[in-house]
Order: sequence, then structure tokens, then C-alpha cells
Amino acid sequence: MAALRHRKGSRAKCPPQSTAADCKPQQPHQSNCCPQHHHHQDDLLQGDWSWGSIVCTSVGWSVSVGLGLLCCMYMATLHENDLWFSNIKEVEREISFRTECGLYYSYYKQMLNAPSIQEGLSELIHDNLTESKRTINLLQRMNIYQEVLLSILYRLLPIQSYLEPMYFYIYSVFSLQAVYVMALYLTAWLLAGSWTAGTLAAIWYILNRVDTTRVEFTISLRENWSLPFLALQVAAITCYLRPRLGTLQQKVMVWLMFVCSLCFCVTWQFNQFIFLVQALVVYTLDCVDVLTTAQVTTLYLVQVSALLSVWLLQFFNGMILGSLVLSFIVAALLVRHVHRSLKTGSFAARVFKLIIHSTAVLLLTFAFNFLTKKALRLRSDEHIFKFIKSKFARGPTRDFDANLYLCEEAFGALPLDTLERLSASLLLGPYALTLVLMGGALALAALRNLRTKGGAAERKAEGPAVASFRPDVAYNLLHTLFYGLLALSTMRMKYIWTGHMCAVAAYGVCGRDVWAVLLHALRCNTKVTLTLVRYAAPAAVLAFLSYKFWPKMVEELSDLREFYDPDTVELMTWISTKTPERAVLAGSMQLLAGIKLCTGRIITNHPHYEDADLRDRTKQVYQVYARRSPQDVHAILQGLGAHYVVLENSICYERRHRRGCRLRDLLDLANGHIMDGEGDNDADLVAAAHPRFCDAVKTDSPEYAALFKRTFQNKTFHVYRVKKKAKKNS
Repeated sequence: MAALRHRKGSRAKCPPQSTAADCKPQQPHQSNCCPQHHHHQDDLLQGDWSWGSIVCTSVGWSVSVGLGLLCCMYMATLHENDLWFSNIKEVEREISFRTECGLYYSYYKQMLNAPSIQEGLSELIHDNLTESKRTINLLQRMNIYQEVLLSILYRLLPIQSYLEPMYFYIYSVFSLQAVYVMALYLTAWLLAGSWTAGTLAAIWYILNRVDTTRVEFTISLRENWSLPFLALQVAAITCYLRPRLGTLQQKVMVWLMFVCSLCFCVTWQFNQFIFLVQALVVYTLDCVDVLTTAQVTTLYLVQVSALLSVWLLQFFNGMILGSLVLSFIVAALLVRHVHRSLKTGSFAARVFKLIIHSTAVLLLTFAFNFLTKKALRLRSDEHIFKFIKSKFARGPTRDFDANLYLCEEAFGALPLDTLERLSASLLLGPYALTLVLMGGALALAALRNLRTKGGAAERKAEGPAVASFRPDVAYNLLHTLFYGLLALSTMRMKYIWTGHMCAVAAYGVCGRDVWAVLLHALRCNTKVTLTLVRYAAPAAVLAFLSYKFWPKMVEELSDLREFYDPDTVELMTWISTKTPERAVLAGSMQLLAGIKLCTGRIITNHPHYEDADLRDRTKQVYQVYARRSPQDVHAILQGLGAHYVVLENSICYERRHRRGCRLRDLLDLANGHIMDGEGDNDADLVAAAHPRFCDAVKTDSPEYAALFKRTFQNKTFHVYRVKKKAKKNS
């Protein structure tokens, strides 16, 4: 198994924890932050190119670029220090691309090894290496346009003599982290009106990297490509929704939103689910009159345009047309067109209409989605809905695909230690306070919008926060709330939430809105007090963060480790040198992704799970870890064209998961067999008629030896050649 060990002479240190979830939003209001900075920025947006505006904005942009580059270099240094990447062998570098990361990187390598760009593209469109006995269009099935683009750039740019292909790839990913930080910086700046907020947001993101990103050890993971573009899109939406934005600037922002949405969608297969949450945010703000009809329609059409563009780029990928978000947007626009009187009448009438309106939208959404999937015969994403149904339903499930997700910690609820770490960096406190205060203000503003309009005196009596609620703040507030709920329910989604959380918290600390509400409640809301607090608070937070985290960062950067996985290196070397180039190998999804990258051999299955036939194929291959007869396993492997099967002791004798969540337990449940070990079993489960294949085959008993021959073994892996069945003499 892969491991990290300390280099000789270096200090030992506990490996940093990793967690999941990403963040987003921002917060409300009427006022703005740091008056001087804010006014300069507004003047610049309105075309006032005074020296003060130019200098202030130039300094802000310079700081954003500097912090982005700092984050990029920090992540690259951690990656180098953890693996000693510059000193290990090429095969070890490739093995360090774990699980699906290795699969995606293999297509970059394949494109570079092709005789020409045209032939490389043809190989991807007519691929017969990724799934044995099948020819698939990888550009349709997978989101690998980024690998294609990078391979083309590497071929065309004059950099081959001084930059290795692998370094060009990983530096490109780390550079996107700089873009990510700059996008969060801009969002906080736009919300608070001060680039001080952007500085605080960027520093929070870097210091909380355990919970904001995992790029340093999962470089080619799709989210590391897509989330920077999502953050840019949120920044563009924030700018688009700002008051007093000119017509030309609005058009520029719309095009920027589209480009960022397109880049986000084309780089991650889960784009539709992220966009669905975003569409729900827009729908909610539309229902309570925070956004205008033109703004809502524009945001919907940007999403639809991006999704349809990716549908074309991915050779009419049916999973996009069958997405819930497309069905939802069509339903929302259709119902709004028919139900024109939604925003008229008394408060009670509007609430009743809103309930009817939302019910109609939901019913139409599911109807459109059902009919689309039936018409196109789509099953690509059904495993995700099985997982969601099983996660929130009562009682266990025996569905193999759903259990694969349910038993992984990353798909469980967000652990409390994540919140403890975020609190230790002073991020969670300001974020929660901003969310509560501005959320309450937004709720009051929504109620005011739903009831019959009152006079100016009534609106003034409701307080400064409610009198005028900025749509850009409202959007970011609901954005962070909705994605926060998603992250709390599923830990892997935290990376979508935590990054944006930094921007929202920075807005609360540096903006006028939260402080105005607090000082108003304390009855000391003077201009001097507000200005003093808004500058003193971020300075105090930055001072505390410097005092607490700078020594830790220095220690972390001095902790030197190296990649160490001799068993996997030995396996890859043996496969490369001792098996035919057209050999087909079967095994676990994660291992086969590495085998394809390191050896170029054909594999039976892989971790890109968004295909119904592949899921069925994977379940069949995994029968090598179930209680099945050697004849059954042999027939399955021969049916898939496998010449070799790789068995892993870490799966066959797994102890990492609890009983009921080990892979062998999931297979036993799916096959109706009693699970290993002490514990309860369902009454309808029966004892298997055969021993567990992965263990019994090692005995070399005659019935196994007749069908499988051991060709390689070490402490971790056992490789067996699948013999051809001798033809019976007539």
C-alpha cells in the first residue's frame, strides 16, 4: 500500500488531516464596507477614473495576485515535501496519482504519446483500452477536455526542453488554486467594498487548507479543476447583481458568467447537481422579490446555455439532458410564464399563490425529468439517486452501488472536528454571526416584499438592514446557506462550501452591514465608531492568525517526507515487463486506474462510475472477493476478456471498515449470503455454498489450479493468469 515516510534526517510530524467540503456565500446589506475603499471601487465601476480610484483598485488587484501566487506556491511546496516528487522515479510519480486521478492523467499521457494531435483525439473518441471488449468515446463519457487542452498546449508551446510533461500538468492545476483564491478575494471585495475583506478571505482559505482543498494530494481530481471556475462564476454573479451597474458592464458580466459556467461544467461530471442547488437559490430569491425578472431569467439562461454547450462538446451526452437542473429551469420558467399573478395581492394571497406555484414547479420538474429519461433510456446517474434515497431513508439497503457510497466516510455527515478546526482559525464565529444577522435581515426583507407595500415611514421603522436589501448580498447569503446544508449532510461536498465561507466571513468582519446592525442594537452606531470597528476588527483577526498559524506553517513546510510504496512499484514493473502489451487485467477500480496509467495495459473497469453498464461490470469483477465458485469467477472474467486478475489483501482481509461496510460484506449482502464475523444477519440471508474466492484460490487446490495460475505475488498483491478452458473431446 502507498505510504509516506520521513526522509532521513528530517523531523517527524503527524500527517495533516484531510477533510471535505467546499464553501461559498456572502452576506447582506444596504451599507458598504470601508467607506474609502468602497467609494473608490464604486466610482471605478461607474467610470470615474480618478487617481484615488486607480491607486486603490491597483493595490487591491496587486494584493489579490500576490495572495493567489502565494497559495499556488504553498500547495506546490507541500506536494513536493510530502512526496519528494522531484527525486522519485517516474513510475512512483505516476502511482502517486491515486485512484481516479491516475485514470484522468493517463489520457493526458496518452495524448502526448500519440503520433499527432489528430491521432490522439481519434484514440480518445474510439477508445478500446479503458473497458475491455468495448469501444467507447471518452470525450463523451468523461470530463477530460482539460487533459486534452493541456496536452495540445504542451505540444505547441516551446517548453519541452525545460519542463517535463508531468510538471506542466501539476503546475497548471496548482495555478488554478491561485485563480480560486483570487475569485474568493474578489467576491469578498465586492460584498464588503474593501479589498481588506479579500485579503482576509484569501488568508482564511490558505490557513484552513485541510478543509478548503485537497489539491496537494489529489491533483487531477475533477473538483480541483472545476471549483476555481465556480468561484469565478460566483464572483461574476455578485458583480452582475450589484446596484447601479451599467448596461455594458452587465453584458460583460453575463458573458463572464457564461464562460465560467461552461468551464465549470465541462470539467466535472457532477456539474448538474451543483447547478441544481444554484438554481434553487435563484428561484428562492425570485419568489420573494429580491431579484428582478430580468436577472432571474438571465441567470437561468446562463446555466442552460452552459449545460447545452457541454452537451454538444460531449457528443450529445444524454446525462446532461436528463439532469434535474434542466428540468427544473424549464418548469420554473414555464410556470412563471403561465402564472403571471404570482406577485400580486395581499400577503395571505401571495403566500398561498407561492405554495401553489412551487408545488407546480416541483411536479413539472419530476414529470419532465421522468419523461426525458424514459425517452432517452438514461440510467447513467441512477446510482446517485439510489444513494440519496438510501441515505435519507430509514433502514438498510442491499443495493451494491448505494452501499459503496454509504460506507465511505466522505459521503457521511460532516464530522464535528471540521467545525472545531474552522473555529480555531476564527472563521466559523464571524461566519455564523454574519449568517444569523444577515439571514434574519433577509427574512424580514422577504416578508416585507410579500406583504402589501407600506409607506416610507414603515420601511424606515424596520431598521437600516431591512429597508433595502442588496441582491448581490442576498444571493451569496443563500448560496452559502444551501451549500452549507449540503456539506453538513455529505462531507465530500464541504469543499464547495468552505471556500465561499471564507468570503462570507470576511464580508461580515470588514463590511458595514453586520457592524451597523450590531452597533445599532448597542445604540452606538456613529460614523466614527463604525469606521473604527471596521478597520480594527480585521487588523485584530489578522494579527491573531499571524501569531497562531505562522509557526505552524513554518514547521509544516520544514517537514520533509518521501513517497514509499515498494509493493505497488514491484507490481507495476512486473506487469510492464512480463505481460503482453495487449493483456487485459481485472481488479479493483482504484488499482486498475493506476495500472492503466503506469503500464498502458487494457483494463476491465475503472472508477469513473457514471455509466450503468460499467457499474454492472464492476460488480461482476468484484465477485473475486465474494463467495463464488471458481467456475463462476472464471466465466465472469473470461466473459470480460480478462487475461489476468489482481487480488489485493487489503480488500480480501479488509479491516478498515466496520462489519457490514467491508467490500466483501457488500458483495455478500447483494448475493444474499451471510456476512463474515460476529454480528446479526437478516433472516433471509443464507450460508454460501463456496468459500471466499480471493482466499481459497491461494490454496492452489485442483479445482482452482485448473482455472487460475499464480504468476506474481508480494505482501500486498497476488496476480493470477486466467486459463483458457480446455475444449472437451467429442
